[in-house]
Amino acid sequence: MSHVTPDPAAPPAPTIAFDDWLKADVRIGTIVAASAFPEARKPALKLVIDFGATLGRRKSSAQITRHYDPEALVGRQVLAVVNFPPRQIGPFISEVLTLGIPDSDGEVVLLRPDTPVPDGGRLF
Repeated sequence: MSHVTPDPAAPPAPTIAFDDWLKADVRIGTIVAASAFPEARKPALKLVIDFGATLGRRKSSAQITRHYDPEALVGRQVLAVVNFPPRQIGPFISEVLTLGIPDSDGEVVLLRPDTPVPDGGRLF
């Protein structure tokens, strides 16, 4: 899924109820394939992420070309929202939103655990 880079100087988002937070299903998965996505309007990569036996493999379009080469991403664990509806990104269906934080230039830096964890684990 494509992302919208939030303004780091913007005020905090409105307060939400804890039950609203629980609706977001954020899971850990391992990138098993990554390739260029030349058809995307903004530079992006196509990812296939394995979320383990329960969720299986899901596809994601990620605007992460500044810091990441496709070959170097294979085997890397990432966090993604897995319960958004799929989005059509050009000729590609993005099934999950891969999560990242903007660097000082607004370019995405992927979120990942500092120790390997089982694929499919849910953020809490």
